[in-house]
Amino acid sequence: MKANWRHFISLAAAFLLVACDNPQTTAQQDAMVLEGKTMGTYWRVSLAGVDNSRREALQNAIQQQLNNDDHELSTWKNDSVLSRFNQYRGSDPQPVSDNMADIVTLALRIGHQTGGSMDITIGPLVNLWGFGPDKQPVSTPNIQQIDAARALTGLQHLQVINRAGQAYLQKDLPGLYVDLSTVGEGFATDHLARLMEKEGINNYLVSVGGAVLTRGQNAQGKAWQVAIQKPTDRENAVQAIVDLQGHGISTSGSYRNYYELDGKRISHVIDPVTGQPIQHRLVSATVIATTALEADGWDTGLMVLGEEKAKALALRDKLAVYLIYKQGDGFASWMSPQFKAFIQSDTGSDKP
Repeated sequence: MKANWRHFISLAAAFLLVACDNPQTTAQQDAMVLEGKTMGTYWRVSLAGVDNSRREALQNAIQQQLNNDDHELSTWKNDSVLSRFNQYRGSDPQPVSDNMADIVTLALRIGHQTGGSMDITIGPLVNLWGFGPDKQPVSTPNIQQIDAARALTGLQHLQVINRAGQAYLQKDLPGLYVDLSTVGEGFATDHLARLMEKEGINNYLVSVGGAVLTRGQNAQGKAWQVAIQKPTDRENAVQAIVDLQGHGISTSGSYRNYYELDGKRISHVIDPVTGQPIQHRLVSATVIATTALEADGWDTGLMVLGEEKAKALALRDKLAVYLIYKQGDGFASWMSPQFKAFIQSDTGSDKP
């Protein structure tokens, strides 16, 4: 638990989606694979048809861009753009980049569409339960502590303002603490895709933590594929394989990212309504959308809602969603009609 802003969430999510682009396999032996660390997790870029002489320059460009993104979005770094906004105790609009404004705008929209289940102002609760920069609690937070943290949250207290070509964030609650960790990986993944396009690269698979986006084809002229893993500690246990068809995908899961406290398993997924970690049957939610940012925003909200409400929302808003939930001694899966268009194989229900 070092000073990075999404250590708990990202390291777990990184194992929920696995790109089927192993450079050691025959089918992918000509792919260029670049890797590194950012935002408390790992990034990976697989490229087809790119000369190896560009490797070092691309590696450096990718890492520099991600470092810049981290400096903007981090809650672990006191001097980041987001941390400075959180530290501000006034109500005047604070200037931010267009990127920051776009992220918050999307997060607010999805937050309202999920009835507040995806809430980027949940920072005080995330910190209270030990999944932010603060240390893990030594005992379970009591109801007074939870209520005090909940009083500092609420999407209605945050707005994006665009004025004369400048974007601003404004809050009307001095203690409001914005945490963009639920959408940071998706944003960074999309940003990597834009960098590839800028570099004239049209065939790529890019990922940051649990968010992935693809364009074009792999080194063998076939579609890039991504595997959704089973809810098990076996890292190569595949639940389903999808062809993203140029879309973004993101998974949120509760079964690997937790700690034990007072004899109970504490999940990193916090329900903004109760102020407590989720306790329902849903163990992972995967979303495919036009961008990784969009997918990353939806998956957390669906995880908070739980199995039945997540299904209803996916059907209502026609989302491409794949859910894995506990059923008896094993697990079962459900996918929306929109997700079926991307599926290549699905193992369905599974016994651990």
